[in-house]
Amino acid sequence: MRAQPMLLLCLATSSFAFTSIAAAESGLASYYGYAKAGKGGELTCAHRTRPFGSVLRVSYSGRTIQCRVNDRGPFIRGRIVDLSVPAARALGMMSAGVVRVSVD
Repeated sequence: MRAQPMLLLCLATSSFAFTSIAAAESGLASYYGYAKAGKGGELTCAHRTRPFGSVLRVSYSGRTIQCRVNDRGPFIRGRIVDLSVPAARALGMMSAGVVRVSVD
């Protein structure tokens, strides 16, 4: 009888691990200057599936920023996030245009 609760505990723990791993993404990011502006210089971004208002941690070349999802996109195949100009500037990717990032 003790094996059943232990099995349930193991299954529950492993499902949490898979959930947190699935939230992390890695791929290409670009920036845009035509979308909705954030309030008071807030760093914003566009993501296809994350809920509006959620905060993403975007990392590139040793820098990490937090930006709020306020738009849908990117609509170009292979890209996972579009950053506003202030967010791209804070991340240091303005001269590159398109870079590989990780998103949490």
